[in-house]
Amino acid sequence: MSKKSLISIRDFTKEEILHVLETAKEFEKNKEQKFLEGKVIASLFFEPSTRTRLSFETAINRLGAKVIGFSDATNTSQSKGETLKDTIIMVSNYVDMIVMRHPLEGSSRYASEVATVPVVNAGDGANQHPSQTLLDLYSILQTQGTLEGLTINMVGDLKYGRTTHSLLQAMSHFNPKFIFTAPEELKMPQEYKDFLDSKGIEYIETTSLDEHLNDCDILYMTRVQQERFTDPMEYERVKDVYRLEASMLSGVRENMKILHPLPRVTEIDQDVDDNPHAYYFKQAENGLYVRMAIISYLLGYR
Repeated sequence: MSKKSLISIRDFTKEEILHVLETAKEFEKNKEQKFLEGKVIASLFFEPSTRTRLSFETAINRLGAKVIGFSDATNTSQSKGETLKDTIIMVSNYVDMIVMRHPLEGSSRYASEVATVPVVNAGDGANQHPSQTLLDLYSILQTQGTLEGLTINMVGDLKYGRTTHSLLQAMSHFNPKFIFTAPEELKMPQEYKDFLDSKGIEYIETTSLDEHLNDCDILYMTRVQQERFTDPMEYERVKDVYRLEASMLSGVRENMKILHPLPRVTEIDQDVDDNPHAYYFKQAENGLYVRMAIISYLLGYR
């Protein structure tokens, strides 16, 4: 099998997406499968992460491989001025795969071009987060029984929210409808709306959380990401723009589930956690099974 990386969700065909989701089901049933013994995988996190890093590293361990890497780039030769190119080429000499998060858009694509091993993008700035998208798809499939014909309401930071950008592209295979709920400052970028237009996919835009809360199958909440703002005043204006509370859920569809890539701040009140529509903690757990599936697929084992 030739080297294949996962940098954008568009690197996977619809068939590959469905294959990874089916494989994830197998790992959820049996997560102790050590067929990657003898493999070494690098976990290079140039940007802080909890769920993504730990679930990838747990997935690596569950598969029997060893993990090396770092969670703080200040402790590496990057702090001495080493280029990303040199870091990636050097690490490629030691490992069978690289999992990388970096604050700069396009960094993971560049890494995949200079690496001699597969690279998985664990988030590059406000651009893409394809493994999160695959676990989102898995969560949607598990809760709805299908990916076809669903209405997804994306709420919050749609400008900088890389998870919404990736999910939008992945769901385009499955005849969705979208509701984009965001303040003017954080609207879905035009390039993604142009993409939906080119596919003939319906979407509407609103600034009101209440307006379409009862019209969706998936409510995809997002955090307003302070680290993406260059203007602190702009962040202060929009940081608390939406807050979902349990009292707001009385009229929603019975099948509706609330997803969130986490971490949350104030956008979902803790009184929602015990509501039957809340699924975000199980969604995070699903990341383990999906990332096991991604790793095994890219290394040619499943």
